[in-house]
Amino acid sequence: MKKGILLVNLGSPESPTPKDVKTYLGEFLMDERVIDVPLWARTLLVKGIILNTRPKQSAKAYQKIWWDNGSPLIVLSEQLQEKVQEKVDFPVALAMRYGSMTIKKGLQELVDKGVEDVFLIPLYPQFAMATTETILVLAEEVRQANFPNLKIDSLPAFYNKTDYIKVLAESIKGHLQGKNYEHLLFSYHGVPERHIRKSDITNGHCKIDGSCCETASKAHEFCYRHQCKEVTRLVGQYLGLEDNTYSTSFQSRLGFDPWLQPYTDRTIERLGKQGIKNMAIVTPAFVSDCLETLEEIAMEGEEIFHEVGGEGFTTIPCLNTDQNWVNLLADWINDWSKTAVKG
Repeated sequence: MKKGILLVNLGSPESPTPKDVKTYLGEFLMDERVIDVPLWARTLLVKGIILNTRPKQSAKAYQKIWWDNGSPLIVLSEQLQEKVQEKVDFPVALAMRYGSMTIKKGLQELVDKGVEDVFLIPLYPQFAMATTETILVLAEEVRQANFPNLKIDSLPAFYNKTDYIKVLAESIKGHLQGKNYEHLLFSYHGVPERHIRKSDITNGHCKIDGSCCETASKAHEFCYRHQCKEVTRLVGQYLGLEDNTYSTSFQSRLGFDPWLQPYTDRTIERLGKQGIKNMAIVTPAFVSDCLETLEEIAMEGEEIFHEVGGEGFTTIPCLNTDQNWVNLLADWINDWSKTAVKG
């Protein structure tokens, strides 16, 4: 069976205009794994409220970070695809969960090249309903409807893989070299607390308290909160960071339901008020820089920090096209191809 690779990232509006942002937000927020309420309630919330108020505001944010050659997320993902393609002998396609670069188009591109066996790589280190799960569910629906003879394997969450932690930690170390900082904040994209409970395969372990993420459990295989905290712990351990010089927070909350805490904006504010003059921040829920890293963190976050007396604010880029990251993806792809042959 001829093999092929499909890298899948989040997606982006076609342009930073309110019209295109509205189209993109409509698809994104109507996903039942993003806003997981009954259809009538989701429709009322998204189409009745959010899409009438948020697109203009979000478009302004996108305009701040948009590159001459397009959306940073798309451009960086395309560059990653090209670099990975140079390292492996299999066709490598790129798709987005939302927007015009659909999973169906990505699979079609591979099928047109004779591919029968696909290794799908969700570009998220941690598992979450609103990221990895929605990609895998849609990919299977597309396969059944359009490519019933296609075989699809997927890369599991890689948050705790030793080789990934090394690549991430070395990248952080490199970007902090020569920088003066007192605290390193690991900021992850937030999700509603109910997503954690819904993903709990034990139906009881995830209490979102002070100990469940540190207590061994099968639930951790699908627990986003545990996986984020584990990345922080493992990177801190690898870099030999001292206690109280680094911490975890969650950004980008939406609505009024409880989301994972502590919140990033409030944590930045608290650190500044506590007298931290120089801080650094990294966003390991993403592998490619995007609106949430370039605008929400690098712009809004820095503004918050300066308003409360902070001085130096260092934003560490995502892995993007880091050569060690490219090499690691190529290694995983080659490992899969050998296992697939044996299987």
